[in-house]
Amino acid sequence: MKKILLLLMIFVSASIIKAQNVQLHYDLGKDRKFPWTHVEMFKPDKWGSSFFFIDMNYGEGNVHGVSMAYWEISRALKFWKSPFALHVEYNGGFGQFTTSTPLNGAYQINNAWLFGGQYTWNTKDFSKVFTLQAMYKTIQDKNSSSFQITGVWAIQMLKNKVTFSGFADFWREDNFVGTSDMTKYVFLTKPQLWYNCTEHLSLGTEEDISANFSGHKGFMLNPMLSAKWTF
Repeated sequence: MKKILLLLMIFVSASIIKAQNVQLHYDLGKDRKFPWTHVEMFKPDKWGSSFFFIDMNYGEGNVHGVSMAYWEISRALKFWKSPFALHVEYNGGFGQFTTSTPLNGAYQINNAWLFGGQYTWNTKDFSKVFTLQAMYKTIQDKNSSSFQITGVWAIQMLKNKVTFSGFADFWREDNFVGTSDMTKYVFLTKPQLWYNCTEHLSLGTEEDISANFSGHKGFMLNPMLSAKWTF
């Protein structure tokens, strides 16, 4: 899940964090019905932490194979005792689709670089953690000067048998949605609810909630059936 473990980077040692996991989701949204995978890695060190994830969609738009690939990689820097840290991030990817003709098409997810800071709040036992990030954002060939605000949370319940986690992003980006409408702001949030069956296996759901995202004008909700394996 995007950035869920990033918010723990300052406070918890590598021996405690379950930082590497693979997730399988099946999108139940209208006119979607395809699987996708999410792989993430988080590693803290004495200068902060590194984090990345890779998402891949399969069979979307009648594509035989990977229809979309997207990744984010970020670095948090912190040389002091404080809930504040510096944040540097890169996003990018591409996709493909089929048409009614023998010709196929492709699109790019423009490179984006983000620079800013973050503040993290947590309870003493780390059962509740929240991070707020405020970043300058530049999107190649689209918006040289933009911004993004991100909130990330993780809540452990019922003696760690249930996890409620997620993120919410709000940013400025000039996008065509529908046939010809232009929007300037995008909202995306993906709350997850997991039942931790074992130390490694979790089952649950993700709700993909957005506005003016992925070529769709206005509000969109896509529920998921989800499974996660934590290494």
